[in-house]
Amino acid sequence: MSEYRSKLNVRETERAIKFVKDAFQRNFQRMSGFERISAPIMIVSGQGVNDDLNGVERPIRFDVPAAGREVEIVQSLAKWKRLALKRYGFQCGEGIYTDMNAIRRDDVLDAQHSVYVDQWDWEMVIGPEQRNFSFLKMAVQRIVGVIVETHDETKRMFPALSTTLSRDVTFVSSQEALDRYPDLSSKERERALAKEFGTVFLTNIGGALSNGKPHDGRAPDYDDWDLNGDILFYDETLDDSIEISSMGIRVDAEGLKRQLEVAGAQDREDLEYHKLLLSNELPLTIGGGIGQSRLCMLLLEKAHIGEVQAGVWSEKIIEECAEKGINLL
Repeated sequence: MSEYRSKLNVRETERAIKFVKDAFQRNFQRMSGFERISAPIMIVSGQGVNDDLNGVERPIRFDVPAAGREVEIVQSLAKWKRLALKRYGFQCGEGIYTDMNAIRRDDVLDAQHSVYVDQWDWEMVIGPEQRNFSFLKMAVQRIVGVIVETHDETKRMFPALSTTLSRDVTFVSSQEALDRYPDLSSKERERALAKEFGTVFLTNIGGALSNGKPHDGRAPDYDDWDLNGDILFYDETLDDSIEISSMGIRVDAEGLKRQLEVAGAQDREDLEYHKLLLSNELPLTIGGGIGQSRLCMLLLEKAHIGEVQAGVWSEKIIEECAEKGINLL
């Protein structure tokens, strides 16, 4: 990142954050027709509903004496949304979206990561004939279109902003990325792709590549590793890629058994959520999350996620940001 100076002061930034979030939700709802629903900040432990992410992150657990339950703060709503679609009676072609607020206490802290995660989470019921790459590709292009439309509105409202985003999406598999950049790490490959193509959907995340490693971790019990991916944009301010969305077509019963075996997590088959899925009692779905703070970072040309969300940072990060003229909220 070259010498940085925010184009918006703190008060302008706060107004711009609200503008971006309002505009995106309006545009997303118009594009999708999905219904907004309420989402939990905590769920009951032990049912297999929380997102296990890479399998090593520890959810925050505590007891609620008045309810006689142990609960945990959500890490994402990837599986909860599928249950909600079943409980609320949504049919094929219908979908939901919600505000997801999570705590991931084991996340790294850097320019793009905070322990507080805010997303627009969405999920849609699909039919068996839609469980294919063509349908996934269409969904990606529509979401990118909403992001670019929101970006255009934001630039008109705040003329000091000047970054550009590409509406044209380049689809690249994680294996193709490894073949293209064999000497780079996975994050370095993402940066190289985004810098070359502008807007990228990096597919097939979770399964092992030719080097024996997955491109990135994915829990085995929500996305189908053959039908998922991340939406990446080139961020001119950071001179880096920024992941705005992780999304995919969800596993069916067959895919769940296969991926649990690969992950050595067959014990999850005894959990309530997984029993429902294995007995085909949950709808087939596609879904994902769209990072609210990440989107604000990208559209408002910010150098640190702490400029668009009030977070908790180490003393070292606070000092480094002060030296660089980065105003943490």
